[in-house]
Amino acid sequence: MIAHINIGSNLGHRAELIARAVSMLAPAVGRVMAVSRPVESEPDGFESPNTFVNVGVNVETALGAEEIVGRLRQIELAIDARGSHRNERGEYCDRKIDLDLICLDAIISNSPTATLPHPRMAARRFVLEPMAEILPDWIHPTLKKTPGELLG
Repeated sequence: MIAHINIGSNLGHRAELIARAVSMLAPAVGRVMAVSRPVESEPDGFESPNTFVNVGVNVETALGAEEIVGRLRQIELAIDARGSHRNERGEYCDRKIDLDLICLDAIISNSPTATLPHPRMAARRFVLEPMAEILPDWIHPTLKKTPGELLG
């Protein structure tokens, strides 16, 4: 199966933090098949002067969605012990690293830990641009559109 993972950072040495996260995917999740060009964007869901850099990564894996999400969380904590993308009030905030499982082939999942495809992916340019580059033929299982078509 192909897992598409989006990795973002808006604090510290963003490119180095993202490269470290990518290097940790192979032993934790599976074989890294492709990494997109970086996409820079404004924070989504909160205000900050710190812009994000995001990349998409395609990983060949035999793991299920919930196990992948758990391993992505371990990578986040290994890079940033604070490891949260929310502040004490539960609001989005700046972060050194954020890894999100966007899709796992065409699997639809609504479990408490793994909602697939990612519920907000179709509205996020910083997710769709990397997907359109490295996973252009993937079709959203409910919207029936490719990443490029979702970009509009």
